[in-house]
Amino acid sequence: MIEYVLAASASLAPESTVIVVGHEGGAVELALAGRAGLTFVVQEPQLGTAHALLTTEALLAGSAGTLVLLYGDAPLLRPETLETLVDRHHASRAAATVVTAVVDDPTGYGRIVRSGEKIARIVEEKDATLAERTIREINSGIYAFDLRGLFTAVRGIAPQNAQHEYYLPDLVAILLRQGRSVETVTVSDPDEIRGINSRGELAAVSRIVRQQKTAELMAAGVTIEDPHTTYIDGDVAVGADTVLRPGVMLEGRTTIGSGCEIHSGVRIVDSQIGDRVVVLNHCLITDSRVANDARIGPFAHLRSDAAIGEAARVGNFVEVKKSVLGAGSKSMHLAYLGDATIGEKVNIGAGTITCNYDGVSKNQTVIEDGAFIGSDTQLIAPVTVEKGAYVGTGTTVREKVPAGALAVSAGKQRNIEGWVQRRKNRG
Repeated sequence: MIEYVLAASASLAPESTVIVVGHEGGAVELALAGRAGLTFVVQEPQLGTAHALLTTEALLAGSAGTLVLLYGDAPLLRPETLETLVDRHHASRAAATVVTAVVDDPTGYGRIVRSGEKIARIVEEKDATLAERTIREINSGIYAFDLRGLFTAVRGIAPQNAQHEYYLPDLVAILLRQGRSVETVTVSDPDEIRGINSRGELAAVSRIVRQQKTAELMAAGVTIEDPHTTYIDGDVAVGADTVLRPGVMLEGRTTIGSGCEIHSGVRIVDSQIGDRVVVLNHCLITDSRVANDARIGPFAHLRSDAAIGEAARVGNFVEVKKSVLGAGSKSMHLAYLGDATIGEKVNIGAGTITCNYDGVSKNQTVIEDGAFIGSDTQLIAPVTVEKGAYVGTGTTVREKVPAGALAVSAGKQRNIEGWVQRRKNRG
């Protein structure tokens, strides 16, 4: 959730970003460890939103400018709203500007109490009168503050409420009593400020995020046959005229080219797919690359930096791991290709295994251009099959196969006549 909030706030080009953490704060810090420019402050104990702001005083007191206060559980917030908030705040020279929304059901939210058109105070639902609970304008908890005198005003908040906590909304009345101005910005879409407090709300907001992403892609020329069953992360890019069948999942920083077909049950994570690629049903592709015009599946597994060349084919129940399959090469059935470099126009027969692990380390298999690997072949790495060589069906390859040679390891077939009947007689 907080990744979405940070992405929205980036449009403001903030001079600094301070994150207040409390319960399981270490997990939040770990999740954001790859982001630069963040400062973490621990709120312990957690005594309310005003108390959370006070924990940042040592970092921010004495600074000038505008403080934008956001919540980490509001992932639908748009950059445009934050820009409007800051513009209104600066134009009005307010001490505080509050983001509000008008909703059909305000249950659970603080209400905006006005005097005429101006905000007079914010009252939490547990402390509101029956009349105040009928108010449909709610507090989002998102503010812009003038840093001058902010922390002095915050220390004037008292825990005189049902929760015995220090509520930041009480700051509105304090600032007004000081003769300072407080303004509001009302969003048109209440979902934008929607917070998440339960797994049910998490699922509901996740659905909205997915709908936004699929709508964006369809407007850009992507065919999504069933948006309700298609899961696409925010950073995924999909080219025009690609077709996504029902039940597709595209995750992480995946890119899909134009003119592709991604069939039902496919999951692609942090991978790059070229143009005009077909991925058939129930394939799993992670951390891999697939070049233009390739065809994958059904029931194929590409992982850990697999690279599939142009117009190559990977078929039923083939797993490719840390391997290159060259342009025009194919492995159509029941194979494991691990730690292998496979050239162009190579045929990998059904049941082939690159035996890459010797019990201590992983070893490389090299199959050069134009080689033919017969069915049920085991290649004991490290080993090389040179250009244009053939490996006969059922062969165990332990040594280099020279260019143009045929490798076989099985002896001559021997038939024992009458063996079946003699076995039955013994029974």
